[in-house]
Amino acid sequence: MSDPLWTAREVASATGGLADGDFSATGITFDSREVQPGDLFVALQGVRDGHEFVQGAFASGAVGALVSQPVSGGPFVLVSETLKALEALGGQARDRAPQVRRGAVTGSVGKTSVTQAIRAGLDLAGPAHGSVKSFNNHIGVPLTLARMPRDVERAVFEIGMNHANEIGPLSRMVQPHAVCVTTVGPVHIENFPDGEEGVARAKAEIFEGLGPAGVAVLNGDDRWFDLLKQAALERGARVAMFGSNPGGDAVLLDFRPDPEGADVRARIWGEEVSYRLAQPGFHWGPNSLATLLMLEALDVPMATALEALAEFRPLAGRGAAKRVEIPGGAFLLIDESYNANPISMKAGFRSLGARTDVMGRRIVALTDMLELGDHSEALHAGLADVLVEAEIDLVFTAGKAMQSLDRALPAEKRGGWAEDATALAPIVTAAVRPGDVVMVKGSNGSKASLVAKALAEMEAAREV
Repeated sequence: MSDPLWTAREVASATGGLADGDFSATGITFDSREVQPGDLFVALQGVRDGHEFVQGAFASGAVGALVSQPVSGGPFVLVSETLKALEALGGQARDRAPQVRRGAVTGSVGKTSVTQAIRAGLDLAGPAHGSVKSFNNHIGVPLTLARMPRDVERAVFEIGMNHANEIGPLSRMVQPHAVCVTTVGPVHIENFPDGEEGVARAKAEIFEGLGPAGVAVLNGDDRWFDLLKQAALERGARVAMFGSNPGGDAVLLDFRPDPEGADVRARIWGEEVSYRLAQPGFHWGPNSLATLLMLEALDVPMATALEALAEFRPLAGRGAAKRVEIPGGAFLLIDESYNANPISMKAGFRSLGARTDVMGRRIVALTDMLELGDHSEALHAGLADVLVEAEIDLVFTAGKAMQSLDRALPAEKRGGWAEDATALAPIVTAAVRPGDVVMVKGSNGSKASLVAKALAEMEAAREV
C-alpha cells in the first residue's frame, strides 16, 4: 500500500494548524462537486464560503477538511486562513520531494497544450505529476503542488496571469528547474497600460523561481524574445531557443500536415530529427520544439519525448476533431472553443486553410475574443485579411466585438452574425453540409462551446 498523500499530523505541521481528529488523505480538492473518497477538502473563501460545503464533502467521501472555523461531520485541521494553508501544503509537498525535476510553462497562447504535451512525455519517462485542466492561478498552482505525491520523479506546472505580479509568486512557489514561455501576444491586454510590452514583462516573472543552472525555453520568433532573454539571463538562466531562426537550438525545418497529424523535420542541438505528430495544426511545429526542449531539460530521453508527441492528441475544446454524421454524409468538427486570442485565431485559420482533406467548404464559427480593451475592435476586424488569405469559405460570428469582423469581411464570406453564441448555433447547424470542415473558436467566456456542442449533437439528433 502506498503512503497517503497527507495525514492530519502532516497537514497540521505544514500549516501551523490544530488537528481535531485523525485522517489519512489520498487526494485533495477545494470543489465539493469533485470530491472523491479519501480526499482532503479545503474550505476556501470565494464567491461562496467553502465552509458551507464541508458537510457535503464529508458525505461524498472526504476523510478530512482544512478549515478556518470548527466544523462537524468529520476530522479537520483548523488554520487561520485556508488559502495560505493550501500554499503552505504546496511548499511542503515540494520540499519533501527534493528528487523531483520541476518544469513550469506560461505564455499567451499554447501554455495548456504544451504543458499537457510535456506531461505526456514525463509520464512515459517515469512516475510524474502535473497540472490538470487550466489550474494555473493563485489557487490552481498551490493545489497542484499539494497534490504531488512524494515519490514522483518529474512534474510540470502551468502558470497563468491576468495582471502583473501574479506569475512571480507562483513561480517562486514552484521553484522550477526549467521554464517555457510559449509566446507573447495581446491577451489580457486591457489590464496593461503599456500594452504587449507589459504582457511580456509579466510573462518574464516566471524566471523569478528558477534555481541555479535553470533553463529558460524561449520562442525565437516572438517579437519580445530579446526582452525575455535578457530577463532570463539576469536570473542566471541558460536560454534554449526554439522556432524558425536558423541560429536557434531547436529549429523547425519542415512541417507537413495531413488529415491524421503532421510530419516534422527539425534540427535540435545541431542534429537533424524527423518525427510524427498526432495533430496537424501549424502551431504544433513550434509547440513540439518547445516540448522537446523542456523534456530534455527535465532529463527525459529524446526517444521517449518523440514517442510521447506521436501519441499526444488535442485536448477537449483545444483542437479535437470529430466526424459528425448527418443526412447525406458527414462533416468534420474542429473544436477550438475553449480559448481564443488574435494569435491563436490566425494560426487556426492558416491550419484550416492548409488542410487537404476538405471535400466541401472551409467554415469557421467565431465568438468574441475577450479582455482586449480599447484594441478589441481593431483586433477583431484585423482577422479578416487572414481569413481571406486562408481561403476560408464562410465565416459565422457572434458577439458585439465580432460584429467588427463581420463588417470587414467580403460579402461572399459572411455566413451570418448573431448577438451571442446561443443565437448563432442554429444558424451554423442549418448551414453545414456533408463534406464541410467547421472550426469553432472563441473565448471561453463568450461561450463558443455552445456552438460546438450544437454541431456535435447533430449526429445524435440524426440517430433519434
